Amino acid sequence: MGTWLNIRAYAKLTGKDFDEVLEMVDNGLVEHKEEEDGEIFIKADPQESMPVKSEPAAGEVLKVDMESADGLQFVEKTIGTILSMHEKVVDAKEETVEALKSENEFLKEALTSMQELYDEDRRTIETLTKELDATREELEFVKRKYKLMWGKMVEKHAGKKA
Repeated sequence: MGTWLNIRAYAKLTGKDFDEVLEMVDNGLVEHKEEEDGEIFIKADPQESMPVKSEPAAGEVLKVDMESADGLQFVEKTIGTILSMHEKVVDAKEETVEALKSENEFLKEALTSMQELYDEDRRTIETLTKELDATREELEFVKRKYKLMWGKMVEKHAGKKA
């Protein structure tokens, strides 16, 4: 459990100047909160030798003593973590590529199927158009035939009356 100190008291306690502590706050190196009136408080934990967060903020450089076993362990773990993350990224990339290939294959098959349906519909329309033309010609022929037949009947019938 830590104690919350205002930024000036914290600077005095740690032996740092005010601007340096303010920079630490800006970089997220210390746990802090800002009151409504704008005053900044920093959490000072008496159990820690240095009341600074152990993890550096993004972009911060962490100094490690390479001579100690802890430093080497830290470096090994960091490299292992980076390699693990890299493998996950590569795996995710490969999965994405496979998914895109599968999707493209599906779309290609769908397009081919649509083209086949279009060609079939076009052939059906051509066949129906030919049948319609043949039916029109037959209808015209039947009209002429009945006109000739009925025309002769009307003339014959009209000749008997006259």
